[in-house]
Amino acid sequence: MTIAYTVADGVASIALDRPEVRNALNLEMCEALLAVTRRIIEENVRVVFVRGNGPVFCGGADLKERQGKSEQWIRERRLKAFAAYEAIEALPMPCIALVHGAAIGSGVEISAACDFIVATPDVTFRTPEAQRGTVGATQRLPRILGKRLAKDMMFTGRALTAEQALAAGLVARIVTDLDAAAAEIGAAILKAPPLAMRLGKRAIDRGIELDPKGAREAEIEAIEEQLASGQWMGET
Repeated sequence: MTIAYTVADGVASIALDRPEVRNALNLEMCEALLAVTRRIIEENVRVVFVRGNGPVFCGGADLKERQGKSEQWIRERRLKAFAAYEAIEALPMPCIALVHGAAIGSGVEISAACDFIVATPDVTFRTPEAQRGTVGATQRLPRILGKRLAKDMMFTGRALTAEQALAAGLVARIVTDLDAAAAEIGAAILKAPPLAMRLGKRAIDRGIELDPKGAREAEIEAIEEQLASGQWMGET
């Protein structure tokens, strides 16, 4: 298995589980992430945490896996990774990345696909794809960091520390104890009505891609759906 999945009391945990290779993303892990996101949607999950087992969150793509493969295989493998990132991003409930150690390349993509990132002080984020002779991590990061800092990271291989990532808006919180932070965040989310959480997430994700008028319409649509549910302001 390339990931470890658990769910209890509405809280799901997805752990990248290839610690012997720094949780390097391979085809099997892409397929496992796609499968587990489908499973999460079918189950009564209220909040999802994504983390990495072992010394780092994710050391990037499994480059050894590509050796001797055809261009078509590499193309399909990359598309499978994009599908996995998008599946995490599309989860309707809150999804939080718990990041420690290094997050490189695919690790940045996976964590950035979550709703926000909680990091330990030792975290570093790197997107060295261009320096390695490939292309990747060109879409989410510029939207979060701005294109200039994203280009600095891509062109030079610069690593962002946890503090720098916090200042740039990539990281939401720096904590010393990820488990304690997850417990606190999970408890706060579980106290809230799940429909309000899902509608709020949807309105933000849609609205950020629209002009102000379109964003307002996205919020009004969510309000109308909430009113129609009979659950406005906790009413049932």
